[in-house]
Amino acid sequence: MKGKISLLERLRGKNRTVLEMELGILAIFLLSQVVSVIFPGERLARAVSLLIGSAAAALAVLHMYRTLDRALDLDEKNASKAIYQGYLVRYLAAAVILLGTALIQGLNPLLTFGGYMSLKLTAYLQPLTHKFCNKLFQETDPEVSEEVTEECT
Repeated sequence: MKGKISLLERLRGKNRTVLEMELGILAIFLLSQVVSVIFPGERLARAVSLLIGSAAAALAVLHMYRTLDRALDLDEKNASKAIYQGYLVRYLAAAVILLGTALIQGLNPLLTFGGYMSLKLTAYLQPLTHKFCNKLFQETDPEVSEEVTEECT
């Protein structure tokens, strides 16, 4: 089939750090969904609340990537301003999402916040998702030579 790109090739074409962060968010989301099923009560509302927070975290990763990518093309003063503005946009978006889940009857803003905070936890888990992606793509990290190590110190 000419022109068809496999899922693996599409994933390989993505920015690697963004992919690793999104995989971490997805893993935390799935784990939290499994844990939330244990508790009785509004399972659907919990699932939706976690989904909203996790989706917002995934979008925040993409926005952060785009903001930093654009800032690299700017001079130092404007880059700093663009990064700060991007931070404010993400912060305000998170506040609006949390406020929205607080106002919608049945949704749990604490679980939405927890889903959004998976962004922070994912940053710590990124070395694990990096190893997973290396195995998935059958890649290895380049070895750092002693010359480079000495130059950096």
